[in-house]
Amino acid sequence: MADATTADAITAAWRLESARLVGALTRMTRDVELAEDLAQDALVAALEQWPVHGVPDNPAAWLMTTAKRRGIDHIRRAETLRRKTHELAHAAEEVSPMPDLESQVDHIEDDVLRLIFLCCHPALTPESRAALTLRLVGGLTTDEIARGFLVPGPTMGQRISRAKRTLAEAGIELELPTGAERAQRLDDVMAVIYLVFTEGYVATAGDDWARPDLVAEAVRLARLLAELTPEEPEVHALQALLELQGSRLPARTDADGAPVLLDDQDRARWDRLLIRRGLAALRRAEEIAARGVPVGRYYLQAAIAAEHAKADTAAATDWPRIARLYDVLAEAAPGPVVEVNRAVAHGRASGPAAGLAVLADLPPDALRDSPLLPGVRGDLLSRDGRHAEAAEAFAEAARRTRNASERILLERRARAEHAADRPGQPDRPGRPDLDEASAPPGRS
Repeated sequence: MADATTADAITAAWRLESARLVGALTRMTRDVELAEDLAQDALVAALEQWPVHGVPDNPAAWLMTTAKRRGIDHIRRAETLRRKTHELAHAAEEVSPMPDLESQVDHIEDDVLRLIFLCCHPALTPESRAALTLRLVGGLTTDEIARGFLVPGPTMGQRISRAKRTLAEAGIELELPTGAERAQRLDDVMAVIYLVFTEGYVATAGDDWARPDLVAEAVRLARLLAELTPEEPEVHALQALLELQGSRLPARTDADGAPVLLDDQDRARWDRLLIRRGLAALRRAEEIAARGVPVGRYYLQAAIAAEHAKADTAAATDWPRIARLYDVLAEAAPGPVVEVNRAVAHGRASGPAAGLAVLADLPPDALRDSPLLPGVRGDLLSRDGRHAEAAEAFAEAARRTRNASERILLERRARAEHAADRPGQPDRPGRPDLDEASAPPGRS
């Protein structure tokens, strides 16, 4: 059995490289399901060999070489596709003695982006595109994806399998589309990159509040997409949004890994380089938009994130401007997640009653099993001094979440509200605002 250090190295290498492995192997085999199987075989080999022989100097290249060799064995056993065997063998020779993957500049750097365009093929349904991207690019398990979409695990497994079969039966290759076909898929590609970011920023399930590896990968992909489509303002706005929100990641947990909400974050820990890059990307989007190119929801969300980034303290945040931006966003991209965030903004700009009024217009079944709505309602009720109701809302949010860190936070807030509601107990000072929710269209 692997010791803790080796197990951590295997987990880290897989999280960082699984999407690149699947992307590169899909390009070589032209079979996304086979590519995923080969990548999983390489992971199994690492679990077997690294505890015995030690972690290799270049774990990523080791995984790639092993996966390619497994591919050669598979094709030879099937006695088919001899030309592909030759190509794979030649590719395996090229990486010996295991150079860094980044040196393979011909395809490796954009294979993940190619994979996202493949997952967003119009032959697939929108739900299948998002699920397949989270599986292949985000590295989430089928059960994790199912929880995010509020469907049973077997249902999600069938959806992902059907999506893979659809791509295989259509003979679709891993190539970046051009012209009208690229434009047709661009919105879906942006949505799934944001989906990967969202899963990293607030993990749907598990013990960790966030997954920084997914945040970093989503930011990298947004930058690649901006280079690929330099005249699309919404792509630059997406990059800005992810960089500005991602800049808060170091301050979103304390030394023990517990969540730290927006008002309580040490803004000195925000990544200033990411903020500068995000603001620069937002300016590029504005420059292109000034030439008459329309912008949309990502520009508006990036403008909101910029207001937070420019505020030196929580008290200095321009909440009235943020509330106005959310009003525009609600017209451009209506949905329950936007409305919940709009409630937060109006609650801070005009008082908790204004935020609760926004929530009152949502249907009773909005966001169903998500903790977002009762969590925000609890915060607004707490600010309005309605502590008993706030405690009930936080308890409901705690029951809904599947993330252990979030559950602990919500249960703690529910207990604090119960204490504040007892006669003779002082009001709890410094109630923190909920961090902004971050969910792409279709996720909620």
